[in-house]
Amino acid sequence: MIKEGSTAPAFKTTDAEGQSVSLKDFRGQKVALYFYPKDDTPGCTKEACSFRDAFEDFKKADIKVLGISTDNEASHKKFTKKFALPFTLLTDTDHAIADNYGTYGQKKFMGRTYMGVHRKTFLIDEKGKIKRIFEKVKPDEHAREVLEAFNS
Repeated sequence: MIKEGSTAPAFKTTDAEGQSVSLKDFRGQKVALYFYPKDDTPGCTKEACSFRDAFEDFKKADIKVLGISTDNEASHKKFTKKFALPFTLLTDTDHAIADNYGTYGQKKFMGRTYMGVHRKTFLIDEKGKIKRIFEKVKPDEHAREVLEAFNS
């Protein structure tokens, strides 16, 4: 189980453009790594747009925003274009990264039980340590909450 203060699990994956991305690429930078269930769904769109709308503030604070879901590159590309998302979306089609971060598991919706990604955010400091974990995320308010946490 990942805890605040522990080292963030390393990963290597691709972004919406098919470019290789690993967590170590961001060493020396602050990172907001947010896991979300699915591209272009109501809650996930609200969350992505809240990060988009606050993106200039993240840039000024020198915080990299990385969104990650089990969607593929084509889905991420379409989602990014449709909502003009200025940050990087990462693929985790086999949910290996979500497994390592403890964000993949059983979910319930409308009486149905299934496996999927839980909405959770990890704030990672310049040394690769987890500064904060957000277990309960309100999609439309989350970006501001993350900014405030990095600034405290």
